[in-house]
Amino acid sequence: MRVTFLGTGTSHGIPVLGCSCPVCRSKDDRDKRYRSSIWLHERETDIVIDTGYEFRLGGVRSGLNRLDAIVYTHAHSDHIMGFDDLRVFSLDKRMPIYGDKRTIGEIEKKFPYAFSDRFFHGLPMATGHIVEPFETFRIKDIEIEALPLRHGCIDILGYRIGNFAYLTDVSFIPDETYQALAGLDVLVIGALREKSHPTHFSFSEAIEAARKIKPGKCYFTHINHETSCEEINRSYMPFAQSAYDGMVLEV
Repeated sequence: MRVTFLGTGTSHGIPVLGCSCPVCRSKDDRDKRYRSSIWLHERETDIVIDTGYEFRLGGVRSGLNRLDAIVYTHAHSDHIMGFDDLRVFSLDKRMPIYGDKRTIGEIEKKFPYAFSDRFFHGLPMATGHIVEPFETFRIKDIEIEALPLRHGCIDILGYRIGNFAYLTDVSFIPDETYQALAGLDVLVIGALREKSHPTHFSFSEAIEAARKIKPGKCYFTHINHETSCEEINRSYMPFAQSAYDGMVLEV
């Protein structure tokens, strides 16, 4: 399976609007971060997890030209507000979207026209599918297991696909989810910054969680503008490293 990072930044994106810090002024392309999202490709199947504000830009940059489904971790704006750009993939079909009950409900409220009983040419058309914690579901060639996480005070979902797992925006991992993550080759985990945060793992907290999971490789995502890609890698390699926009993994 090919994993392409369409975005690896936190809700502000990097550069942050109006900021002149060293990371926001960095000449290193790895420090330019769209809101977090990934594209999974396996044989004849293409899935995106989350559609943030720059979904279109990340897709154009990475060559995304077809899509079978969208899987959502939660309904915060930086993970869903590129939803309207699904219109190019739903000209003659309804795009299936997957997420927990809260997430699908929020998307339906924000984009009600996409879920109308009538078909409107030129607008995105979608069908929501509610996923329960620890449910395994299949989208063509890709089998996915939904894993419960906490993001501050809300329940969200991470996903395991074979020996790959994507856990963004996480601040707490339940014991049952740790058990379901055994035997990973690749873990992608949200790690916001060096300092602690009430709704996201810090780098050290993400490392602690990853050491319990024991993946073959670990990558940070959902990173803010306080630490450069080079600084993260210098501090945490070889055990973990920063993902960056446009990075491609073969899992």
